Amino acid sequence: MPHPAPRHPDRPWAVFLVFLRLGLTSFGGPVAHLGYFRDEFVARRGWLDDRAYADLVALCQFLPGPASSQVGMALGLGCAGFGGALAAWAGFTLPSALLLALFALGLDAWPALVPPGALHGLKVVAVAVVAQAVWGMARQLCTDAPRVVLALCAAALALALPGVWGQFAAMLLAAAIGAVCWRARVEQGVSLPVPLGRRLGAGLLGVFAVALLGLPLVLHYWPSHTLALVDAFYRTGALVFGGGHVVLPLLQAAVVPNGWVSNDTFLAGYGAAQAVPGPLFTFAAFLGAAMTTPPTGWAGAMLCLAAIFAPSFLLVAGTLPFWSRLVAYPLARGALAGANAAVVGLLLAAFCHPVWTSAILRPLDAVVATAALWALMRWRWPPWRVVLGCALVGAALG
Repeated sequence: MPHPAPRHPDRPWAVFLVFLRLGLTSFGGPVAHLGYFRDEFVARRGWLDDRAYADLVALCQFLPGPASSQVGMALGLGCAGFGGALAAWAGFTLPSALLLALFALGLDAWPALVPPGALHGLKVVAVAVVAQAVWGMARQLCTDAPRVVLALCAAALALALPGVWGQFAAMLLAAAIGAVCWRARVEQGVSLPVPLGRRLGAGLLGVFAVALLGLPLVLHYWPSHTLALVDAFYRTGALVFGGGHVVLPLLQAAVVPNGWVSNDTFLAGYGAAQAVPGPLFTFAAFLGAAMTTPPTGWAGAMLCLAAIFAPSFLLVAGTLPFWSRLVAYPLARGALAGANAAVVGLLLAAFCHPVWTSAILRPLDAVVATAALWALMRWRWPPWRVVLGCALVGAALG
């Protein structure tokens, strides 16, 4: 089916300006971001039609990484090539990344700038945010009893084997089970116009795989803290299925046990990340700026931010030329269904530890977290308002 002539800019700077406005105003998480994107690029600007947009969203939900950021990269790629993809990513990502890095630097330079009670309030609000994410994702991804059981088993494995490898094992086993049990063939969607050939796409996927497998080997023979940071954040970006809040357990396992960032600082930053627009993956900028050993500050923020988003760029650009064929394979769809169930389990495990165990220290904390959850789910308050409210309540109680 031929596509209507797209009406989009062909200059990276024009793409950057469009996505910068979205990066400054897109609150509400990845689902809300995809709604903003549809309003902007389908309804208002006519860059693509609804079927092509749905196909693009399906691709980005199929891949690991932040779905909304990947949709933006793909749109920028279609508009202005690789420069457009980078421009779309920068416009959508940098506002929240800069705010979170500034927050980390402020905590480091002026520890008394934010009262301890307010920091504890940020940790408590993380309980409500993660609980909402677990419930919402479970309703969407665990639609029957076998998927619920698989999610609970993934949570148990992640809690029994804390760290990255336990989470990786849970994802791998769930994907294998899904490939066997939930094979499904889907109708092929509209082919997207892609300015890349399959040879270049295969090369980019090769770079993704070489970096994922090669960085740990290089780190083994040439130990370096900078290289360890790149490896940890690249691996996180490469293995996070579901995006958004699912990044929490992998990042916590990567930076807290080895002392790069304290658990209190981690949860306070995670709470603050709910109050800024844009993708939650920009939490990496906070962690990079808050590192206890160099590179830290702005250098650490930019390094960690680039490392966590690099897999998304390589996967989107590499997979687009093959997507129409890949989506039709029943094995691929089944593996994705299993991995998605495991995602819910990993997030549930993170909710139990460290989110709940580190934040709920007294009955009053549980009351505040419950009120925050009620405000998010029943009153439909925007996350930034709930975050601000919990910080103020924490400061008052502290």
